[in-house]
Amino acid sequence: MSTWPPAEEPVFTADFGSQDQWVAGHSWAYPNGGPVNPGDNKLDHLVEDPAYSRTGVFRATRRRDGLWDAGLLTTEGSRDGFQLRTGDTLEARVRLPEEMGAWPAIWTWRDGGQEVDVFEYHPDNPDLLELTNHVRSSNRYHRSPSVRPGGWIALRVVFGARSVTWSLDGRVIFDDGRGVGRGWHAYLIVNLSVCAGRYHPAPDAGATAMSYEVRDLKVFRPGR
Repeated sequence: MSTWPPAEEPVFTADFGSQDQWVAGHSWAYPNGGPVNPGDNKLDHLVEDPAYSRTGVFRATRRRDGLWDAGLLTTEGSRDGFQLRTGDTLEARVRLPEEMGAWPAIWTWRDGGQEVDVFEYHPDNPDLLELTNHVRSSNRYHRSPSVRPGGWIALRVVFGARSVTWSLDGRVIFDDGRGVGRGWHAYLIVNLSVCAGRYHPAPDAGATAMSYEVRDLKVFRPGR
């Protein structure tokens, strides 16, 4: 198995409990900053409750109105205001969710766009990761035996000017040849959404809770 070369010191090491690094339960990627986003076929109702995100375990629980209280953290609006830049490398370990309807993601956002999806996942496609560069319109659906409900995966994404490169468990799986351009920069979002059923199945009728976990999220920058 190939391995990544030794990295320099990160410019960003995620401390999900940090009030300086992260804002909980609010994102301008959602209409009016949230708490709901039905236009994207989501049942999310974003909450600030630290139990839903601040431990690195991102949770969602069913509400009486049919929506789901859901955890989201973003660097946008935080005191530190960290943004990824062209040339940065993001690394993270992720435990994928098992529950139908779960929609976990790590992604970027700024000013109504600048979105690159480190990953998206839906347990109804149990071995498939969705990798997307919305900045310059590239996408890959990648299947792997290591991708499975409840399984741990290691992700690495290089946000290059001319190509965004995704690696899974130490191997390159998609080099898009498109990139993000030289002046790109964007905030980081980590969250657990809940599908409303249009594109992927909604949660089972008896389901009341779901979760996934993110560990060791770091960003490295050339020359640092």
